[in-house]
Amino acid sequence: MPDVHPKDVYNRELVEKLHPPDWINPEPADVYNLVVVGAGTAGLVSAAGAAGLGAKVALIEKELLGGDCLFAGCVPSKTVISSARVAADVGNAASHGVDVAGYSVDFERVMARMRRLRTRISEHDSAKRFRSLGVDVFMGAGRFTGTNTVEVAGRTLRFRKAVIATGARAFHPPVDGLAEAGYLTNENVFSLTAMPPRLAVLGGGAIGCELAQAFARLGSKVTVLHNHARLMNREDPDASAILHGVFAREGIRLVLGDWKLARVENTASGKLIHMERDGEAEAIEVDDILVGVGRVPNVDGLGLDAAGVEFDSRTGVKVDDMLKTTNPDIYAAGDVCLALKFTHTADAAARIVIQNALFRGHAKVSSLVVPWCTYTDPEVAHVGMYPEDAAQMGLEVDTFIRRLSDVDRAVLEGEEDGFVKVHVKKGTDAILGATIVARHAGEMIGEFTLAIKEGIGLRKIADTIHPYPTQADAIKQAGDIYQRTRLTPAIKKWMGRWLDWSRR
Repeated sequence: MPDVHPKDVYNRELVEKLHPPDWINPEPADVYNLVVVGAGTAGLVSAAGAAGLGAKVALIEKELLGGDCLFAGCVPSKTVISSARVAADVGNAASHGVDVAGYSVDFERVMARMRRLRTRISEHDSAKRFRSLGVDVFMGAGRFTGTNTVEVAGRTLRFRKAVIATGARAFHPPVDGLAEAGYLTNENVFSLTAMPPRLAVLGGGAIGCELAQAFARLGSKVTVLHNHARLMNREDPDASAILHGVFAREGIRLVLGDWKLARVENTASGKLIHMERDGEAEAIEVDDILVGVGRVPNVDGLGLDAAGVEFDSRTGVKVDDMLKTTNPDIYAAGDVCLALKFTHTADAAARIVIQNALFRGHAKVSSLVVPWCTYTDPEVAHVGMYPEDAAQMGLEVDTFIRRLSDVDRAVLEGEEDGFVKVHVKKGTDAILGATIVARHAGEMIGEFTLAIKEGIGLRKIADTIHPYPTQADAIKQAGDIYQRTRLTPAIKKWMGRWLDWSRR
């Protein structure tokens, strides 16, 4: 039984929905069309989709249905980020002519709100709902015992096809003394009921940046330790620069570069982090440490060797482009096998599995156009190639940028930190990739995602009316910048002659 903290009314209801204490596993069918191991996003979409098409489906989960996204990922983090944004807006209200005196943040209520809303959303992933969809839900640890059998809670399930959807977990860095001192990850940070007065965040990627900013806005004194020269080092350098400036303004201390975490020790007043670089030494004392330095796939204890499924403890289950493992009757989907570990990618992968496993389809992961977004403020969203990706493929690019400081709606709202940047194949309007930095960049990136997927060029985006005033109008304006490059001196000269003649 999962041990969920704190044990308040919301978490008790959460467990009741996602791993009912009185749940009785059903009698196994003689054989299943599909057995799904793991009930995160990939597993739930696989199970619900297959059952909806008439398949006999079994779903196995040893902890909570809903997986990382619902319990320790997207849902709780974005709820806390929402409260943090409200706090930041109140703090900045004076710049809009609104005086708010004496406001405070009640961290306990922030977290209670998160638990309440998480429990409300959990209804979609509940065991009873999936049973009502015709899915046989088995609570317990699933383990393959052969090429077409899996055991759970003492029962053997036979299958024609199976999908491994066991997800991933937080990476635990081997820093001397860290385990003894104790630390947080995304898997337990949302169990907090009191704000850490001083928080160190290890890692300046997506998870680290999102939570560092949120906790700083809610009142914690935050230090980010990132062993790269810039935050979000896999993203556009201009995006990193904007976040760096925002974090500095909001009082977040940034320790960047090749510092090595030597050790961590408990002291009478906190946790002392010892760092070293080029003979220099520094120590930072904090109350809590949040680790956000990557994820590793959940492949242990699944009996994959017995099933003839190749895997690696670092990269996960080995799959081909159609998500088939080295056992032709077993597929994998989601974080356990994909490099892009996003909820929406897991959803898309599950749909590929349904087509290929049950209906002999040929859908491919390589055909997906996958956007992503980091939910800092401003958000950083991207889809497609970066210029260096294009260069590796031998493609030259033209890049067009519209900065939000030149976009009326962004100026009016005081949200000028950001831009729309689009890369096209040189000499054409074929969109290769795009990055958006804006408060709601995640809501805006879909236009470029659709354009890349459907082969819509930047010229057509420029010709599409966007409502004014919106920040999304920056997308059209980036297209307008491209359009002006088509006005060559020769064309401009010809047009001038035509207009001159037309006045006669």
